[in-house]
Amino acid sequence: MQEDLRSLEGGRTLSERPVEVLRQRIGGAVRGLLTGAERVDERALAGFAEPPGDPGLFGPDSVAWRVHGDIAGLIGGLRALLLQTLHPLAMAGVDQHSDYREDPWGRLHRTAAFIGATTFGSTATAHEAMAVVRAVHRGVEGTAPDGRPYSADDPDLLRWVHATEVDSFVQAVAAYGSTRLSGGDIDRYLDEMAVVAEGLGATAVPRSRADLRTYWADVRPELEAGPSARETARFLLRPPAPSWARPAYGVVTLAAIGLLPAFVRSGLGLPLPPGLDPVVVRPAARSLVRLLGWSLGPSPLLETARARATGSPEP
Repeated sequence: MQEDLRSLEGGRTLSERPVEVLRQRIGGAVRGLLTGAERVDERALAGFAEPPGDPGLFGPDSVAWRVHGDIAGLIGGLRALLLQTLHPLAMAGVDQHSDYREDPWGRLHRTAAFIGATTFGSTATAHEAMAVVRAVHRGVEGTAPDGRPYSADDPDLLRWVHATEVDSFVQAVAAYGSTRLSGGDIDRYLDEMAVVAEGLGATAVPRSRADLRTYWADVRPELEAGPSARETARFLLRPPAPSWARPAYGVVTLAAIGLLPAFVRSGLGLPLPPGLDPVVVRPAARSLVRLLGWSLGPSPLLETARARATGSPEP
């Protein structure tokens, strides 16, 4: 009788199979939305598998691997985009050169691919990804509505984008992820990630929490929640999405808003009702992150990178 209850695939019981099917279906749909493909293309892992012994820019013992391997970073990514709208020159570049309104998920896919390549890719793969972005930046320039010229390879703008991203990732992972981060871990993460910002052309990159606090104080007078910023924020909170994804995305947006500084929420017109964040949003976001982690399972990209870095056989 016991053997009759076993499936022929992996020794799972019949009662377990529907759960596994459900996990794979949810994971495939989520992966498709986040990366553009429901299944990991083995060819896409080539830049993560070779050469043996190459740790890449960071290596398996880095905080960058821990932070960027945590699905809670999805919340941090949206927070970073909302925060970035406050810089008038960065916003002008987005308005005049980005196709995010026509292809919002394409931008997410490209960003995810860049983070994956620079974090988990081989040293050559990481530098190639940075070279591609530098080439794209050379063609992004213009004049903001206030008459100031801007360029995507301006070290100050590169520093702004970098600071919003690293700050958002550590805050989201600390609040909602499975990764535990001490103050020393965060300092180490900021120091590690500076290599990517500098590789793109940024200068005076914050390398510690103290540096980051100083940077926020220095840059705040430049920030402005103008009409374009508010319009972009509204779009980011309600992009075109499959109906099945909208409730989950709603939780992500509320969690991202809750992590924004009060002056940003106020400026963008995104206040949370008093008490909603700790009572409703945080439990819902933590449950969602656990569900996403369960459905996606271990990252093939991360496992391939670890096997390369340690010189172990491929997973």
